[in-house]
Amino acid sequence: MNLTYKLLASHLVSGTLEAGKEIALRIDQTLTQDATGTMAYLQFEQMGCDHVQTELSVSYVDHNTVQVGFENADDHAYLQSVAQRYGIIYSRAGNGICHQLHLERFGKPGKTLIGSDSHTPTGGGIGMLAMGAGGLDVACAMAGQPYYITCPRVVRVWLTGELRPGVSAKDVILAVLARYGSSGNVGRVMEYAGPGLASLDVPSRATIANMGTELGVTTSIFPSDEETRRFLRAQRRESDWVPLAADDDAEGTYEETFELDLTRVEPMAACPHNPGNVATIDSLAGMAVHQVLVGSCTNSSYRDLKTVALMLAGRKIHPSVSFGVAPGSRQVVLELMREGLFEKLVEAGARILENTCGFCIGNHQSPGTNAVSLRTSNRNFEGRSGTKSAQVYLVSPETAVAAALTGKITNPTCLECPPPVRFPERFGIDDSMFLFRDTAGVGVPETEIIRGPNIGTVPGGSPVPDSLKTEAAIKVGDKITTDHIMPAGARLKFRSNVPKYATFVFEGVDPTFHDRCIANRDAGIGNIIIAGDSYGQGSSREHAALCPMYLGVRALIAKSIERIHAANLINFGIIPFLFENPADYDTIEQGDKLEIDELAPALKTGDTVTIRNSRTGTAFRVRCTLTDRQRGILLAGGLMAQSKAK
Repeated sequence: MNLTYKLLASHLVSGTLEAGKEIALRIDQTLTQDATGTMAYLQFEQMGCDHVQTELSVSYVDHNTVQVGFENADDHAYLQSVAQRYGIIYSRAGNGICHQLHLERFGKPGKTLIGSDSHTPTGGGIGMLAMGAGGLDVACAMAGQPYYITCPRVVRVWLTGELRPGVSAKDVILAVLARYGSSGNVGRVMEYAGPGLASLDVPSRATIANMGTELGVTTSIFPSDEETRRFLRAQRRESDWVPLAADDDAEGTYEETFELDLTRVEPMAACPHNPGNVATIDSLAGMAVHQVLVGSCTNSSYRDLKTVALMLAGRKIHPSVSFGVAPGSRQVVLELMREGLFEKLVEAGARILENTCGFCIGNHQSPGTNAVSLRTSNRNFEGRSGTKSAQVYLVSPETAVAAALTGKITNPTCLECPPPVRFPERFGIDDSMFLFRDTAGVGVPETEIIRGPNIGTVPGGSPVPDSLKTEAAIKVGDKITTDHIMPAGARLKFRSNVPKYATFVFEGVDPTFHDRCIANRDAGIGNIIIAGDSYGQGSSREHAALCPMYLGVRALIAKSIERIHAANLINFGIIPFLFENPADYDTIEQGDKLEIDELAPALKTGDTVTIRNSRTGTAFRVRCTLTDRQRGILLAGGLMAQSKAK
């Protein structure tokens, strides 16, 4: 077996390991963050469990730590009380970013992990089968239910050689993105192997696995080897190590092999406005830069920030550049302080930001009008930074520092770069900001759940009707992200108040969408979204399905849909149709009245449905390939509605 199928086999609850077939997996660990976790725990509360049923569940606060207004503070109080009540470890605001912290303190090779954040595959860097999921799927896993995915095809990325000074793991994953793009990879897993692995430490592997999410794959995974063991030993968790690798004769089990010589990898950048829009730094060299930000769950490790500190030692940030650093965890900060390196950042002129996601999700540090911003984060969707006109480039820490020093995009191999950073034999360990470790998995039943005025209820869906009269409420193009659908940044503070948050659906695309949907919903007319390829890229944010459901959206018709978003649509009772003939997309206009007869019977018995367009007087066919389990969820009006009915 390849490594992916070994881990799938060891956690298989039902189904067969045949690519394209639905399988159910036992989940060992879950994680949430505060932007998506609040709704996940509201859903978990409705399931009636006394405590979580997983080996380990952790609630991190790392997204909405900027507290303008009462909403975020109230939500954090809710999260803390829920964690204590149900046996969940709680990571306080300021402790660090969920993926960095989980890698440091809880990740275990060979375990399964799902998280209500699309970058949960970071755990693949340590040999976990780690996947992003919607909050409702995470809630179900905490209740002891299996997690359903399509059994994947596996691509082997065969690494040889060794990276040159000034080139790092971010450039590796950008090279993979240049080969495979940011769409068309649904149902794949990227499995890394080859002699080149020996030169990549766990933080580097985690960077590659983290940003592998932008490929649209199910997850990415690395073997667990002596390098993994060394990392866990440094974290004083060597007992968690197990060796894991593909079988020697597994070559025939891969869909394909992509050979990548690390020696030939160049410094790269993802250009505006998509992580798959990759170019070499040399082709961009000389462009003036206004802002440089280092951090996010992709590049905020000890390895990354020590490299930055060493490159900045004795130098000053260019006067035209605003330079900020957001460490991934308190451990990273404390280790740099012990080594006398943290002061190098401050002396150089860096703005020290909180140990959070922050700028990555547009919660602060928005660039100026038309500014060029270089960031070590993983997404550069238009407007995600908080400034729609900004040009955001995704780069390595080395390239970021080179630009911060010179004021322009500069190839870091032209500068004096430090030797590869090795992490210490033993990290200093301070877990004091992880609460409720002593009651993990058991909980404290008498805990009072704190519910501020921003804590709402989970709206429910309604069963699929026999026939449906709808309106094409909006028509959008290709690569519509969950940020397009459900804005992040300052809007995230309304995440636990669905009626309020729903007022911002498609805000940056068509601000009239909400009012139009409400009018149709109240008139008994369903709403349909028409979309192109790769709809639902990006975040696992289930609100991108939950809020449209609240607005009366009954179906989506697209050319293709990304994995996590498709699952979220089904969970909230929105039918994910695909055009049988993609050319039919061009025949539909926003505002068209679309009618479907015998909808419920069609979903029960087949995959194809006929839709009539009253404006054109024509009909077209769509398909909805579903498993029996998914049919049941949709027909009931969503997973929560189905659970309540049972």
